[in-house]
Amino acid sequence: MPSISIEIDPAVINDVYRPHLTNNARIQIVYGGSGSGKSVFLAQRTVYDVLQGGRNYLVCRAVGRTVRKSVFNEIRKVIADWGLTELFQVNRTDGLITCTNGYQVIFTGLDDTEKVKSITPEKGAITDIWIEEATETDRKSVKDLLKRQRGGDPNIPKRMTLSFNPILQNHWIYAEYFTAIGWADDQTEYSGDELTILKTWYIHNRWLTPEDVKDLLNETDKYYRDVYTFGNWGVLGNVIFTNWEVRNMSDMRDQFTNHRHGLDFGFSSDPAAIVATHYDRMRKTIYIYDELYETGLTNDLLAQDAGRIVGNERLVCDSAEPKSIAELVNHGVHAFGAKKGKDSVLHGVQWLQQQTVIIDISCINARNEFMQYKWKEGRDGLAVSPPKPEDRNNHIIDALRYAYEDDMTYMPRGSELVAFA
Repeated sequence: MPSISIEIDPAVINDVYRPHLTNNARIQIVYGGSGSGKSVFLAQRTVYDVLQGGRNYLVCRAVGRTVRKSVFNEIRKVIADWGLTELFQVNRTDGLITCTNGYQVIFTGLDDTEKVKSITPEKGAITDIWIEEATETDRKSVKDLLKRQRGGDPNIPKRMTLSFNPILQNHWIYAEYFTAIGWADDQTEYSGDELTILKTWYIHNRWLTPEDVKDLLNETDKYYRDVYTFGNWGVLGNVIFTNWEVRNMSDMRDQFTNHRHGLDFGFSSDPAAIVATHYDRMRKTIYIYDELYETGLTNDLLAQDAGRIVGNERLVCDSAEPKSIAELVNHGVHAFGAKKGKDSVLHGVQWLQQQTVIIDISCINARNEFMQYKWKEGRDGLAVSPPKPEDRNNHIIDALRYAYEDDMTYMPRGSELVAFA
């Protein structure tokens, strides 16, 4: 097998990850806090392995449109930073990076099952599967991928790597891999023949700036500090929504006629979020069947995505940005500003609590928000009084409130009726 010899300065790889450059365990879990450098390392290892020859990578996320905006760019950045641009052909359209030795990195989403089944590299077999944000995936998808790794050189061990922030301890990944080995809360590594686990957080990434570290340490919410600052498995109290479930709606969408669409504006740090839904008023059930959740979209690009998701139907937007609404209208979107009003956030959340919410398996961001949206807490860990939702993990939820504001004109609170204005 052709190998391309390059010299890599060990200093470009954070110390904690360097031993894992040649880790050949069948299942490898790399998880932890934000800014820990785990995705950068796995991108570095991907480039390194493909250059050595014999290894083809399948890089996945739960939804295809997200993988090319995250891991794809991370791997391209490593190629550029290492001065290897001439050795790789990058095809963004097909989600493919090919080394001059013939080995490849193939990108896909697990939402396109038929495509996943048919993926075959030009040379050899899929030896490595890397699932980024693995907590977005279900157990069946991961097990199916393990079966997908067949054939190839028997002397090259096949590997699957899961990387993620540990959002909730009741996730199937924790039960499947961590509980099975008796993982301790203060443990950072596990090494076995079939499974390795590595936990990292900001202290392991030498490239973070002092400001980056300060931002992470300034987090005051216990849940977010545990998960995103220190990389611990999350335990959520005071969650707002328990009235939801995930379902595959691919065979139901043609039946959806009573649409509601909402938009929460965002650009740099906050995403623009569009939610597309069907409302079964009789059964008080909301079906979330499509979503947009992206940063960096100018209003002309946002209008294109809105047209794809909403078509010619009404889109209720955050009225705090009248200029953006006007620009969407100029691009042919039937956009309208939400009425909002006093206490509209709390009233809207309370109304949504009275509905049943069904989320399509493809709407990862809606699911994550419903899972993590919680009441603001005091220093004692108890919800503050009067109740107030935490202002995060709520972009899809805000869009949902806008979409349904005409349906929640009056809503009960205790024994009285509260007008929603």
